[in-house]
Amino acid sequence: MQKSIIYKLLIFFVTLQSFSCYSQVLRKRTTLLMGGRFDISIVAKDSLSAEQNINEVIAEITRIENLISDWKPDSQVSEVNQNAGVKPIKVDREVFELAQRAIKLSEITNGGFDVSFAAMDRIWKFDGSMTEMPSAEAIKKSVEKVGYRNIILDSVESTIFLKLKGMKIGFGALGEGYATDKCRAMMIKKGIEAGIINGSGDMSTWGKQPNGNDWKIGITNPFKPEKILAAIPLKDGAITTSGSYEKFVVFNGKRYSHIINPATGYPATGLCSVTVVGPNAETANGLSTSMMVLGQTEGLLLLQKFPQYSCVMITDKGKVVKSKNFAYKL
Repeated sequence: MQKSIIYKLLIFFVTLQSFSCYSQVLRKRTTLLMGGRFDISIVAKDSLSAEQNINEVIAEITRIENLISDWKPDSQVSEVNQNAGVKPIKVDREVFELAQRAIKLSEITNGGFDVSFAAMDRIWKFDGSMTEMPSAEAIKKSVEKVGYRNIILDSVESTIFLKLKGMKIGFGALGEGYATDKCRAMMIKKGIEAGIINGSGDMSTWGKQPNGNDWKIGITNPFKPEKILAAIPLKDGAITTSGSYEKFVVFNGKRYSHIINPATGYPATGLCSVTVVGPNAETANGLSTSMMVLGQTEGLLLLQKFPQYSCVMITDKGKVVKSKNFAYKL
């Protein structure tokens, strides 16, 4: 269920200079965090202030990564995984509440999203080496340790317990969305009026560009990469894309994406990308990932439960499908 950004969400920035009528500058920095690329853009009264705030954002993302990363052996999530089937592990409240929200999404999607997907055996290969589909038995076995219903949360003690040995939880791109939202809130609390935190395509935005215009996020269709499908103006919001255009296999004329349905062990089919727009990146990411797995019909039904969010999908055949509440021109 790992997300892959199949094409870059394009951000149309003004040039990095002061605007005398606004007395603000925009500064941007790119760095690697949480196993992926982060682009951090801050609008501030001067370059020094902007750079200092970018440093604070990086420090906050690093702090979150050290808490929730499932590949850092000393993180709280790794400790939970190491004690699967053994004992509950006490975690910080923010880790506990992130797990709560992830499990709720797992329940709403009936396992289309599953925070315990990290325990899945990687039997599908998308590097060109796989010449035939895995057997039905191997596919079934690959997800036998996956199952959010076997995660026990104790709110009083703030503990997480995985009932089965070999189980694992992992927040993946959901954690990136959480981090971008957290940093946006931190900057707004400090009085920083505008910026974008972009974690591998999970974007949280607030405020306006120094020239007074909204941020504009361009979406491209991977079947027509030379054209912009939509330029979405965002003042205070989030946008995420989940997709599988770069990593897939074809057997008997059917396209299988690298995004695996954790409930079945089979790759998602039918959609090559889903872009979701809404108030926060954590929820938008959870929805875009889930909708890739659920497919067009069930994905749109899921989105109806979240009326503040809208989407545009691109099918395996290149057809563009949008939710009824998608308010942007295509």
